[in-house]
Amino acid sequence: MPGGPPNIPPPPAPGTAGSVSPGGPVPPGSAPPTGGPELSLSFGKGPAQRGTSAPSSPAKSRESLLQRVQSLTGAARDQGASIIGAAVSTASRVQPFNRDKCFTLLVVDDQNTDWSKYYRGKRLHGDYDIRVEQAEFREIMLTASADSGPMVGCNRGGSKQAKPFRPDFILVRQPPRDGSKDYRSTLLGLKYGGVPSINSLHSLYQFQDKPWVFAHLLQLQRRLGRDAFPLVEQTFFPNPKDMFTWTRFPCVLKAGHCHGGKATAKLDNPGALQDAAGLLCGTGLSDNGSYCSLEPYIDAKFDVHIQKIGPSYKAFMRKSISGNWKTNQGSAMLEQIPMTEKYKTWVDEVSEMFGGMEVCGVAVIVSKEGKEFIISAADSTFPLMGDSQEEDRRQIADLVVARMQNVCRPSMLTKAVSRSSISSRGTSPTEDAPPVPIGTRPVPVGGGPPPIPERTTPGVGSIGRHGSFSSQSGEPPEQPSERAPTLNSVGRRDSQASQSSSVSGVSSASAARSGLGKAPPTGTAPGGGPSVVEDAEDTMKNLRKTFAGIFGDM
Repeated sequence: MPGGPPNIPPPPAPGTAGSVSPGGPVPPGSAPPTGGPELSLSFGKGPAQRGTSAPSSPAKSRESLLQRVQSLTGAARDQGASIIGAAVSTASRVQPFNRDKCFTLLVVDDQNTDWSKYYRGKRLHGDYDIRVEQAEFREIMLTASADSGPMVGCNRGGSKQAKPFRPDFILVRQPPRDGSKDYRSTLLGLKYGGVPSINSLHSLYQFQDKPWVFAHLLQLQRRLGRDAFPLVEQTFFPNPKDMFTWTRFPCVLKAGHCHGGKATAKLDNPGALQDAAGLLCGTGLSDNGSYCSLEPYIDAKFDVHIQKIGPSYKAFMRKSISGNWKTNQGSAMLEQIPMTEKYKTWVDEVSEMFGGMEVCGVAVIVSKEGKEFIISAADSTFPLMGDSQEEDRRQIADLVVARMQNVCRPSMLTKAVSRSSISSRGTSPTEDAPPVPIGTRPVPVGGGPPPIPERTTPGVGSIGRHGSFSSQSGEPPEQPSERAPTLNSVGRRDSQASQSSSVSGVSSASAARSGLGKAPPTGTAPGGGPSVVEDAEDTMKNLRKTFAGIFGDM
């Protein structure tokens, strides 16, 4: 209505829809406070929003909330899985075993492989557990005794040292010698204690100098022929100063005893050879007796690695992709190839070296022309290859269990317990003395006479070699003397007794007279058994015949 009062809407009644503030009603036209929540139910009727895509839009809010819930759920799931995995791994590492009925296996390998899981649930002789102790060579502390064997302790760098133990079997998967690291003294201690192992400690020690191994490969080549056992043409130099006479280039230099392609270099010309020889001499290797070898460089198409684990044979082909002449460096393609009869023959011949090896390998280079050359042999420390590494480790574990079943006997533990119990009681070792073998004469205890020997027929001149004897009357045994018999030394009981007693001398006869009426010695039946009497009578008859032949009929 013109000129009338303006149309002012009345204030909203309490309980009606509208903008409500926690501090009281909000005047019309004013913005709600930013500190409180948005409770307005009017859509599109309020002030225009600035921007077309506000962060607080319903779609964005729902999406961000869903992402936040998903992230929290994933984090909780990952944390729970990690806790469960840690608990499972801890429970699997700490496996209970019977300390009174177990054999200890020492595995020498790095910590990248947990060998204890391959022996879980395996038992020896029905109810004997296998206790696995794993350590590297650098962590082993050893003391070997000729009586009790080696005591091994592991120093893993922590403040708490592990309790020493006595290994019953050893599996060696780490090279004892590699470059400047030399742990052959540990092998010596284990061999001093006589601990069985795979491979044998004898063969492991023989593999600690590569030229020594190659010399045995040359013996195989001389026996089998060059075509049947093709070795690379290698030349050995006891001192790097002697290499300057080499004239075939390019060549490969191998210095010292190293693994994994270390201390190996390709030399293309005499200048490179002089530089390498000068470097070896300048570092003092020539004065320390370090050796080296040279062999012609073979432009390889690929190399083949043949392995033998007990009755299992495998062959792998490795071809470089990055172009490096060392196929174990850079990128390479690895593939398992069929096992040929030729490869099987090579690795079988190598396995017979140094008394036999259960686990061994052969490395072969194949040239661009297709010719094969054997370059080295490996013992049980060679690295496993391909996708079958888990299977190979299980085969090694089964091989160890089979060997432990044969060489580890429950009597070994019983003897150790009895030895410790005897020492703790302080009793005489004669209580547990082993039985005397047949044919040996037991030593009398307490000064008593030895028992009657087995029935024999002595010849002339062998009287002094026979043992004592006892007659049926219970007289103590008399040992004949080597002195000449005197007939007037004792009184004559009868002619035959006089001849026999004259051999013993005056002292023996007096001892015989003083011993009349005494009980028979320990171990002889009262009155003598039938076999004892028969043996004594036969011996007397033989003696009578002998003296009758010497002195004539008395």
